[in-house]
Amino acid sequence: MLQLLWCAALAAAFASAQDQFNLGTSCQHPAYRSHIVSTSPLVIYLEDFLTAEEQKHLQVITKDTFLRSGVSDQAGLQGQRETRTSQSTNVARDDIVRCIEDRALLFQGFDTPRENLEPLQLVKYGSGERYHFHTDWFTNPKQATSAVGGNRQSSFFAYVSAENITGGGTNFPVVKAPHDARWCAFIDCDEPWENGVTFRPIVGNAVFWSNLLEDGTGDQRTLHAGLPVTSGSKIGMNIWTRQGPLGEDIRGKD
Repeated sequence: MLQLLWCAALAAAFASAQDQFNLGTSCQHPAYRSHIVSTSPLVIYLEDFLTAEEQKHLQVITKDTFLRSGVSDQAGLQGQRETRTSQSTNVARDDIVRCIEDRALLFQGFDTPRENLEPLQLVKYGSGERYHFHTDWFTNPKQATSAVGGNRQSSFFAYVSAENITGGGTNFPVVKAPHDARWCAFIDCDEPWENGVTFRPIVGNAVFWSNLLEDGTGDQRTLHAGLPVTSGSKIGMNIWTRQGPLGEDIRGKD
């Protein structure tokens, strides 16, 4: 999987990643740009991954559907925790949402089936809200059985909205911070290097990373946090890909 993702990343970096790739008249992908942050773990920054129209559409179709975000504990029980104080909602699938799904699948290579995608999720953070350090992959084997598609192979976190925001970055404390000054367009360069990488919430952009090692175990280096929003608000989008297919009871109908 890592080799496939690496090849996909190189193709994207040198060919403007699926530049205006058409899957029909209703789905045209933006010419987003890929910047490799780290090869181990694989972390890739995607510039202009969502269009302005998609950002607006996602907010319209999820209006008034957000509820307090849940977190699974070590036993796999879902509930509200002080470690995650955001609100979240699953996104109903329509043509525009399918187009975003297609884009996420194409980035990961032609061999990633649509059935491996979880429903897209939006998360909303207001002032003071955050998500403490966590991994997207599951530590409890009961949450990663073949019946539920296995574990989370990869993640995208895309920025849908950021209104008058300060704070609210996405921090990877174990990922080595790049030093080139051009990264400061996306990364909080005021953070000390020993704090890892903090991506600033820039609307339309996204971060992609691989959650699992080659042997299928979780990569501890993908630990990350949604830092507290100190003012304003943001909406992000999670796109999670499982190792195997998800049933219609989880994924919903296409």
